[in-house]
Amino acid sequence: MARVAIMLIALVVVFTTLDQAQGFFAPVFSALVVGIILSPLSNFWDRIGLRTSFAALATVIISLCAMVSLVFLLEPYIAEAVERAPIIWFELRDAIEGIRAMILGFEEITEEVVDAVDPDNTDVATEKESIDVPSMTDALFYAPQYLAQFMMFVGVLYFFLLTRREIYAWLGGAIDQMDEGDFLHAEHQVAQYFLTITGINLSFGALVVLVMQLLGMPAPVFWGVMAFALNYILYLGPIALGSTLLITGIVVFDGAISFAPAALYMAMNATEGQFVTPALVGKRMSVNPLLVFLSLAFWLWLWRPIGGIIAIPLLIWSIAITKGALGQTISSGIPGKLRPNRLAGREA
Repeated sequence: MARVAIMLIALVVVFTTLDQAQGFFAPVFSALVVGIILSPLSNFWDRIGLRTSFAALATVIISLCAMVSLVFLLEPYIAEAVERAPIIWFELRDAIEGIRAMILGFEEITEEVVDAVDPDNTDVATEKESIDVPSMTDALFYAPQYLAQFMMFVGVLYFFLLTRREIYAWLGGAIDQMDEGDFLHAEHQVAQYFLTITGINLSFGALVVLVMQLLGMPAPVFWGVMAFALNYILYLGPIALGSTLLITGIVVFDGAISFAPAALYMAMNATEGQFVTPALVGKRMSVNPLLVFLSLAFWLWLWRPIGGIIAIPLLIWSIAITKGALGQTISSGIPGKLRPNRLAGREA
């Protein structure tokens, strides 16, 4: 009981520290996860004989160019959405009021009572329901903080790519039940999973662009990019995009077709999640859905969007490391059994 109590206290202390020092740990963890995901590219540089420092720098530059390209691709659509946000909000409010009036049938009575009690209520309500758009002062206030975190992310990513082999060797020597091969195997599992999911998400995003174009939705490329990005956040990402498509459909279209964008997207996402992904990922890399949901819920609660992005790679890495440690413990406990050389197997 004392050991269990100490472990629980240690967990509380660790996660409280992660929560309070999010500005430091979030970019560090994100950089480590991105470095593990980019390990196939680092291995490619090693195979062609590129110097380690240049290989790490090239990998960082390629990843940053990909991020900047995504930002420039989304910027026009996000700017347009911000400009149209008040109009969309009022149109959506009118649509919701119409639906509520059809269901309840008390809209006129309510308005008469409100006008009789407070004639100036309409102006007050309009003022309260206005949308606050972030100002330039807010952007200047938060810019240094985000810039520092971005620089920390880039620095940790570079030095991790530069010294990841040495880090794995040191950890393998420091932990009795593990060796360098276990960490390389876990890295390979995460990278393989991410590359497979990326291919699936790219195809899914292209299909969403085509469907939204056929439906006549504004900015179909934006919806395809959002479908690609949010599909990494299992369960919660598709729900968020489906809700956004539902709201946009109500604003853009009239009648039953208003629900078509969200309905078609959720049907495609369900097909992808139930048939395509299991067929391509395979049972060897499958994870218990309860663990996936709990991991997502926990990291989203702890670090919000960043937590949602790194939750699944961290879960897969932890499972692979745990299996490797258990395998080493079992093999070392069998008399006369040679300890498997996982590193040699992975290199071969």
